[in-house]
Amino acid sequence: MKCFYSLLALAAYTLSAQAQQPASGPNSSLKPQQQFKAEQDTAFRRGSGISLSNLNKQQLENLAVLGRVWGFAKYYHPVVARGEVNMDAELFRILPKVLQTSTQQTRSQVLSAWLTSLGPVPACSACREPKPKEVRLQPDLAWLTDQRQVSPALSQKLVYLRQNRNQGPHYYVRSAPSIGNPLFEHEEAYPSAAGSLPDDGLRVLSLFRYWNMIDYFFPYCYAIDGDWQQVLPEFLPRMVAARTPEQYRTTALALIARIQDTHANISDADPIIASYRGTLYAPVQVRFVEGQAVVTEYYDPQLGAATGLQKGDVVLTVDGRKVKDLMAERKPFTPASNEPTQLRNIARDLLRGNTGQVKLLVWRDGKELPFTISRFASNRLNLNFNLGTPDPTAPAWRKLPSNVGHLTLGTIKNKELPAIMAEAQGTKGLIIDIRNYPSDFVVFSLSKYLLSRPAEFVRFSLPTPTYPGLFTTIKPLQVQPGKTLVYPGKVVILVNELSVSQSEYTTMALRAVPGAVVMGSTTAGADGNVSTIVLPGNLTTRISGLGVYYPDGRETQRIGIVPDIEVKPTIAGIRAGRDEVLERAIALIEQQ
Repeated sequence: MKCFYSLLALAAYTLSAQAQQPASGPNSSLKPQQQFKAEQDTAFRRGSGISLSNLNKQQLENLAVLGRVWGFAKYYHPVVARGEVNMDAELFRILPKVLQTSTQQTRSQVLSAWLTSLGPVPACSACREPKPKEVRLQPDLAWLTDQRQVSPALSQKLVYLRQNRNQGPHYYVRSAPSIGNPLFEHEEAYPSAAGSLPDDGLRVLSLFRYWNMIDYFFPYCYAIDGDWQQVLPEFLPRMVAARTPEQYRTTALALIARIQDTHANISDADPIIASYRGTLYAPVQVRFVEGQAVVTEYYDPQLGAATGLQKGDVVLTVDGRKVKDLMAERKPFTPASNEPTQLRNIARDLLRGNTGQVKLLVWRDGKELPFTISRFASNRLNLNFNLGTPDPTAPAWRKLPSNVGHLTLGTIKNKELPAIMAEAQGTKGLIIDIRNYPSDFVVFSLSKYLLSRPAEFVRFSLPTPTYPGLFTTIKPLQVQPGKTLVYPGKVVILVNELSVSQSEYTTMALRAVPGAVVMGSTTAGADGNVSTIVLPGNLTTRISGLGVYYPDGRETQRIGIVPDIEVKPTIAGIRAGRDEVLERAIALIEQQ
């Protein structure tokens, strides 16, 4: 493992309820009006002018070491932090010199001289190591003293910089007000390269920028499979080899997928990525059920029925290719925290394409049946099924025939809760359905009707801008009882792979209700406020910017919210039009 973490006791801190709501836009407010010297260095605004080809082993090693030293200086050097240095431009100036070196010694000399050129680093009396009990994640800086990478003289300079790092505001990153996730600022998007292939230097910058942001500001670096330190040299030849706009973006997508964070992706707002996935959709929803790609819904009742496909049909091939082969091909380019969520995302795109028709082979009633079905633009279909809320206007509350309340958070509004919970008082049990994304933030407003005393439900780890790579933990947050009658019945919370981020956070809070049961299947495993990352070519992606844990320190990222009772849909149930998870919840309440 490449990032080290501690599961020791936690520091005292309090986050307001408001601070737990998703950030509306990390770069949208509080922009400083100050003019920085870094902004006057515009020599490379339209590209690096660097061309790379046929890189040998030594050159790739040189670039990997440069990427580490450059990123370390970017986030630790006080002159850079004051906005006096344009680090993109510095990279483009130093890269050719580093590339030409043939030994570790000459490479280190070039890098040492470059570090000196950035400006003086005064001694720092405030730079102290944190208390061990507060630490969740330590920066992985073992390479600072690795003599295979850096000479003793360069190592001494790097270690000094660590010990005398920036302690003030930072030009390139700050903490979100009242929340704490990192806000990356003053990162040039190089929009002139948006519809084309960014040049070789810009693609190397893209890798260096992203890799260092993850290395220093991703709270779950320790949970990444494999060695994050090795991802840098692994992706260097891939970035250099990209020769089309799509190859660059899919290489970036593969890089993003390596952090295994459901929040991290490149959305279809990028037209090249949208074309890669397919701009047209089949009018049927597919989900993986019992390990098979199964038709589960119609995105449009008429268009779906016109295909001849039925709910419960198992898709075997798509345009002649086996589904299992398509899965294996797409997994490296499908970011997700865990396998259920990765399969969820693959299923959504399985029938997409850029042609008007797609040929399928499906399994139904023991027979293989061929179909040729039409694809349509997204505006003709109801893709809200993929969010678990096919009708955003549907009532959030209903009373089931067995006198069980059913509250779906996909359409909930806070203003409705007093009336809903008053009506719920007479029910035997309350099913809170979070197999969706809540339409309103109800963590505190709903839980107060279910609690008679305060209950801890979550704790966070926050990045430390003055010690990049360090994450410290804070005091657990509580949900509080209200002044109304406490709901007396059984509470069952439904989740599945559609439950992500705020859905998971809400589940953690409601799980703190005494006797509450979480039922369903593993959630998406990505919680916490997101931070936006901009890469050359106007690429935008995101990461989970806060560490989210149970009060006792147990993980939620990647693992997701693990249900107390696992219930999954079956192919037979889908074919019969049943909601087997809801049925099981009703049965549990009736048994009480």
